[in-house]
Amino acid sequence: MAEDNPTDEISRIEARLEQLAEVAERCRKIILVSKAAIGGGFAMLIVMMLGLLGSSAAAALGSIAMLLGGIVSLGSNVSTLRQTMDAISDAETLRSDLIGSIELRLVADRPMKLI
Repeated sequence: MAEDNPTDEISRIEARLEQLAEVAERCRKIILVSKAAIGGGFAMLIVMMLGLLGSSAAAALGSIAMLLGGIVSLGSNVSTLRQTMDAISDAETLRSDLIGSIELRLVADRPMKLI
């Protein structure tokens, strides 16, 4: 593989970081919805067990399905978020290393000309 210009590689890493940030944000939103589904399913189950709104087998199965679906979705997205955050950390480290490897040149101080 040919040696790439570090600035091009940094640009690619920054684009990847943007993609990973979008994935992380999507996971956070799904985690929030999953927590709401867990709470809603649990609340429906408690309300039905107390007999406040009556009880039916369909409502019980629906609340259990909402509760279990929320748990599964929460677990899946938490692990995806962890992996994404690890990937972001690795990409930021690589970007920092590439920025550090760029040879900077000093600009000499010159008096400015007055126009």
